[in-house]
Amino acid sequence: MASTSPGYGITIRVEGAPELQPVALITTTITNAGATITALDVVESLLERVVIDVTCDTVDADHAQQIHNALSAHNGLTVRKVSDRTFLLHLGGKIEVTSKVPLKTRDDLSRAYTPGVARISQAIVDDPSDVRRLTMKRNTVAVVTDGSAVLGLGNIGPAAALPVMEGKAALFKRFANVDAWPVCLDTQDVDEIVRTVQLIAPVYGGINLEDISAPRCFEVERRLRELLDIPVFHDDQHGTAIVVLAALRNALKLVKKDISQVKIIMSGAGAAGTAIARLLVLSGAQNIIAFDLDGVISKNSQSEDPMRSWFIENSNPQNFAGSIHEAMVGADIFIGVSAPKVLNEEDVAAMAPGSIVFALANPDPEIDPVIARKYAAVVATGRSDHPNQINNVLAFPGIFRGLLDANAHKITDKLLVAAAEAIADCVSPSQLNTSFIVPSVFDPNVVTKVAAAVKQSV
Repeated sequence: MASTSPGYGITIRVEGAPELQPVALITTTITNAGATITALDVVESLLERVVIDVTCDTVDADHAQQIHNALSAHNGLTVRKVSDRTFLLHLGGKIEVTSKVPLKTRDDLSRAYTPGVARISQAIVDDPSDVRRLTMKRNTVAVVTDGSAVLGLGNIGPAAALPVMEGKAALFKRFANVDAWPVCLDTQDVDEIVRTVQLIAPVYGGINLEDISAPRCFEVERRLRELLDIPVFHDDQHGTAIVVLAALRNALKLVKKDISQVKIIMSGAGAAGTAIARLLVLSGAQNIIAFDLDGVISKNSQSEDPMRSWFIENSNPQNFAGSIHEAMVGADIFIGVSAPKVLNEEDVAAMAPGSIVFALANPDPEIDPVIARKYAAVVATGRSDHPNQINNVLAFPGIFRGLLDANAHKITDKLLVAAAEAIADCVSPSQLNTSFIVPSVFDPNVVTKVAAAVKQSV
């Protein structure tokens, strides 16, 4: 069975007769069904009944239902209620606006709002650069999406994308004290997206593009970078690429291989895959063979998209024309940013000694990491319930902290590589091992070091 996850955590209220020893019966039933119990409380104990709340992590929604059914099948046990802990966390949303100043008296109102605020507006008229000093702009980022490529869910639209953007904003605040706000646009037209972001840009010190499908995301980012005087960062591209490069840098240390000498197989050549490949090439990779829905990308591939054209020119130097399964033979590294079950066990077994597997499709990776670890020296995923999580939260908070603090206007490849190196360096030589190639997202040094690297690179 696949691993349980807090993302599918449930709390079940169960009632049973005392003579049944319900605590032991419930515990045994849930454990035998493959769930992980995280808490158990007796909330009511009477002569005729005992009521118990048990919290457990399950594999997925179907597994949660199986737990319910297994408990209900016992004569004498009654399941009163099942609460999905993830849905409970999202009730009413995850973020809010709070005032940084007191508004308790008329004097407070006179300074924060009229008439005093008019003096601040006039100061900005007189010196437009004062907008960063006298407003929220210096610490505020717009998290912009059209809902066209949300997590592993695909094109679900702006409303359904909002919980994800709320989560992103919460991460900005938690890890870098950056005030971020979701901007979910009800359009998937490139011109409309670009124009809308251009119109709202005066409020923000930076733009974080999120979950916009390829190839439109490339054009949106390119055009906004040309139009705006604030940094524009597409996290699905560059955030993922930065953390992959950081993790790969440390993984290669462990297996004692040089990036210029390894054979790299990639599954996925969209926004994330292209950005990863670009940073790998910048870092010295010379043999990348990439696959997408149409198969291998080779010199024979056709494309009018500039980013895909870059991929065609900078990958597959020997013009390999076979399947991904054939390409995996003798490969040193596999990087997947695509879909579940792209690889099988034989593919990983056929890789070179000291192989590295980054199966990053989320929530279900390209190959079960448990199987991959049977053969690969280092395995990473995009999931929080496995070692070596390739998580963008290692990158974007520190990057925007550095960009905002430096009053930066543009993002360069040099900056992206510097951020990756800063993340990698957060793992000391004494810490580095096959299960710890990137720092914890809760390591307070990460944001500080990434922000410092960004400021030096601006």
